[in-house]
Amino acid sequence: MFGKKKLADTSPPKVPSGAVFEQAEKEARKNKLDASTHPEFALYGKHVFTGQVADDYLKQHGSSGAILKEHSWVKNHADVVASAMLEWAIDHGATTFCHWFQPLASSGVRHGQTGQVYNMMLKFNNKTNKVEYDFKGKDLVQGETDGSSFPNGGLRATHTAAGYLAIDTSSPVFLRGDTIFIPSIFVSYYGKALDEKTPLLRANDAMSTHGARFLKHLGMEDAIEHGLKANIGLEQELFLISREQFFRRPDLQFCGRTVMGRVPPRDQEMCDHYMGALSTATPALACMKEIQDECFKMGIPLKTRHREVAPGQFEFAPEYGVNTVQIDQNLTVMQVIEEVAAKHGLAALLQEKPFDGINGSGKHNNWSIATGNDIPLFLPGPINKATNNPVAFPIIMAAVVAAIDEHGDLMRMSIASPGNDFRLGAMEAPPAIVSTYLGADMTNYLKAFKDGDSKAYLPDTGSIDIGVKHIPAFNIPSEDRNRTSPFPYGGARFEFRAVGSSQNCSMVNTVLNTICAAKFAEFSDRIEAGETAVDIAKEALNKHWKVIFNGNGYDLESQAMLTKSGVWRIDSGVEAIKCLGSEKNLALFDKMGVMAKDEMLAREVSLHDHYTGTVVMEAGSFCDMVNRHVIPSVKAAGQGPLAGLVDAVKIITKAQEVIHETENHYEKACLARVLRLETMVELRKVCDAAEEIVPADLWTLASYKQLLFLDSH
Repeated sequence: MFGKKKLADTSPPKVPSGAVFEQAEKEARKNKLDASTHPEFALYGKHVFTGQVADDYLKQHGSSGAILKEHSWVKNHADVVASAMLEWAIDHGATTFCHWFQPLASSGVRHGQTGQVYNMMLKFNNKTNKVEYDFKGKDLVQGETDGSSFPNGGLRATHTAAGYLAIDTSSPVFLRGDTIFIPSIFVSYYGKALDEKTPLLRANDAMSTHGARFLKHLGMEDAIEHGLKANIGLEQELFLISREQFFRRPDLQFCGRTVMGRVPPRDQEMCDHYMGALSTATPALACMKEIQDECFKMGIPLKTRHREVAPGQFEFAPEYGVNTVQIDQNLTVMQVIEEVAAKHGLAALLQEKPFDGINGSGKHNNWSIATGNDIPLFLPGPINKATNNPVAFPIIMAAVVAAIDEHGDLMRMSIASPGNDFRLGAMEAPPAIVSTYLGADMTNYLKAFKDGDSKAYLPDTGSIDIGVKHIPAFNIPSEDRNRTSPFPYGGARFEFRAVGSSQNCSMVNTVLNTICAAKFAEFSDRIEAGETAVDIAKEALNKHWKVIFNGNGYDLESQAMLTKSGVWRIDSGVEAIKCLGSEKNLALFDKMGVMAKDEMLAREVSLHDHYTGTVVMEAGSFCDMVNRHVIPSVKAAGQGPLAGLVDAVKIITKAQEVIHETENHYEKACLARVLRLETMVELRKVCDAAEEIVPADLWTLASYKQLLFLDSH
């Protein structure tokens, strides 16, 4: 009834044919080489709403990631995007959204350098006493907060306090912990910029508009259609120190730098820390790996990690990208660094000069311009081909050189963070003289062009043969690395080396884009008036040639020569900030539509107040440490400069009183600079002399020896 029972198949298993086996092996090898399948990288980019992630979730809501490419989605598709984003957030354990913005004057004091307003993606049903998910398009694209309590330079007041937040569509929403963060701009009720980002976005538009117009005159017919974009890569230097020792230094806790401390017998003189092995015997390597892992989830391409020159100093470097995204990611990296360091028993110092006598930290801003379809402007081959113009490149370079020379004051202003006062001019940081290094080949090429020779740029890439048969000769670029230049050309990009490690780089890139936009506009106006682009470029190079300097920026004779020639030199950060209010610069930013006069003057006030506030904190920390640590240690030891210490506190206290009594923001900052760079520099010598003779068991502050040698054996 049930039929014959089927016997088990005892024949040997079938062997795949050679072709099938080879195909399977090929697929396995392909999967093995797919980095996204590696457990360490499987989550890369899953916590940022862009690319494939956004596309997958939007398709589930009847749309696709393509709608995010046009900023008009905030008007036409906001609810769809919000619904997809809500599902993405829930899938990754997030139930909170945050409009994430960049208040003025935050470097060195505000954790993460951002303002963050958190709201639950929920509504509370009073009838059913249940919670329900609730996140609409209107919640995503706009927010509101109190604007009066942030630094604003007089743009807001307590009785006119409204501040408005709007999503920045150029930078993707990202997720961390239980929160999605929405990059936003922050403006007043009257549309005045209260943040770092709004002027940058305006400068991007100005550079794109005037740059595309300029390229069209050079022969690129579709320039207007594609527009231009600025790409940057931000290297981030930092110190990692023992958290236990960190809490034994009130100056590091309050100010991020030491206001006293004797340099130990060993520091960086042997250059043994630079690019040294990252030891597994201390927490530094594990900390750096976790920082990278955290960043990878958010799609931050933090590719490079290594030890830097000073003991206890390290660096991360990402791949380059669009400036708004890179700056947002860099601020996130800095926050992640501080938080992950604490988990490993470390404290991260992002200030420019935490320790006296050794290298400080920078944030090299590698800046370039490309068309919207990724044709670089600072490489001769691609741009000359795209414009079908063999001299497009030198004409573009002439505009950039002219912008640097004419507006070096603004470039200096953009790096006038308090910490840079101690960093610029030594130990691989460039001086406060704004010149540019182009390298011999590029300089000779532009010289020949301005002198009437339009030959092609053929750099001598060179090769090195070390005379060992099993190491073939290898090629080197035409440009060397001039680490004494604030703005060297490095092939396809300029590296703004003078930027400080604690800075938000928005102002830096606002300036670079604005001054180039102005030159692109000027060249275009003159071309439209009948002049030739070649003649304009030759005139610009002849007029501004002095700003090109390929020598040693630390050489005092060269510094004197550059200063005498008229290259911008502003040694004081306080004076550099004051440049914001000059008639030249007010007119420039207004004409380019980047900042109005009141926005410029508000920034000048905010930056001066930030400088003064930083110095007041340092001075207060100095007096507190002398009174509560140094004097008691000297008394306990029965030796040391007790009278000098008492006098030091009196001098600094009096100087602080004078600063507080002064009304004008610029005058206050000038007084603060003298207190910081003259008075306190001299008085710290008294403290350091005390440390030198007080027995170690009686010295209650963490010494440089205890702070700096975390990762050395």
